[in-house]
Amino acid sequence: MVKGQRSADLVTRDYTVNLHKRLHGITFKKKAPRAVREIKKFAQSMMKTSDVRVDAKLNKFLWSKGIRNVPTRVRVRLSRKRNEDEEASEKLYTLVQHVEVTSVKGLNTEVVSDV
Repeated sequence: MVKGQRSADLVTRDYTVNLHKRLHGITFKKKAPRAVREIKKFAQSMMKTSDVRVDAKLNKFLWSKGIRNVPTRVRVRLSRKRNEDEEASEKLYTLVQHVEVTSVKGLNTEVVSDV
């Protein structure tokens, strides 16, 4: 039996990304830049789009403790949106935004409505 064709619809979800395990063993001076790349890679795999755009506030949060001391976990909102540019190769792109929470403990992946 063949699985049904998944429609590439517009969706928004909240995820918790564990940066600690993704940055283990990385040289100090490469940690914050690698964190940005790892979040982009995570967004590509979750949303199935090659065009991923990181919000400036998320970038600011990742660099808030310096290049070496990246936060261990970060709560992000991934939004799959339609590309407005006519000559774009991809029809959809993913916007990654920071979600401010007091604690990431016990938070699961959630589908966000009315964004």
